[in-house]
Amino acid sequence: MTDAVATVIVTGASRGIGRAISRAAAELGFSVMINYVANETAAEQTVSLCEQRRTSKYQKFLAVKADVATDQGRTRIITETLSKFGRIDALVNNAGIGPRVRDDITRMSEESFMRVMSVNLGGPLFLTQNVVSYWLSKEVEPLSPAGFKIVFITSLSAYAVSTDRAEYCISKSGLSMVSKLWAARLAQEGIQVFEVRPGIIDTDMTTKVKPKYDRLISDGIVPQKRWGKPEDVGVAVKSILAGNFPYSTGEVINVDGGFHIQTL
Repeated sequence: MTDAVATVIVTGASRGIGRAISRAAAELGFSVMINYVANETAAEQTVSLCEQRRTSKYQKFLAVKADVATDQGRTRIITETLSKFGRIDALVNNAGIGPRVRDDITRMSEESFMRVMSVNLGGPLFLTQNVVSYWLSKEVEPLSPAGFKIVFITSLSAYAVSTDRAEYCISKSGLSMVSKLWAARLAQEGIQVFEVRPGIIDTDMTTKVKPKYDRLISDGIVPQKRWGKPEDVGVAVKSILAGNFPYSTGEVINVDGGFHIQTL
């Protein structure tokens, strides 16, 4: 029996969607590198939750503090993962932020725009570049027939307009294109790329606007008439990592309770 275990990097994994994805990956048998920026206590809680869901004694779970918006942070993520786990089999680009202050596009500051774009768009673009460069230059072989995977967590804001957080919408729309670009480039390498597009999910990011979304959901903006849970996104990513879409790449998987359905 080998002690080698497939390893996934999950960015922004201390809470919310990233935590749910990490737990789902642990249940699948992956070792998980849990990336975070500020909340070490929450990140260690994610580690503990993954430990509770391990399926193999060879699995490892590690929290690594690093900012995906910087080259130094991205290098640290790769270096620490290879040092502690010895391999990388999948990357889930989940880290994302909203503007510190929601403001109309006529007043959106350049500072706010650049901050959101550096984390939500530049970070995952170049972290993916780093991971792919490792795979291709080292000619690493995947542990399972499922192969290597890249997942981008975007948002319904990739297409749904919110003029009081334009920077967030632009970043997620751009990330949707990044997913397609990598899918087109990596298909010939046997590497699959997916975009998972969450809808209105109950996380820290949506806490401040909960009354607004409660009203919208009650009025039917979400056909399933409920908030999404981080676990809903975790299940979707788990299915991708398990290799349940062998003849797909560049696919958009909506996890939004039907929000994307256009009706008359």
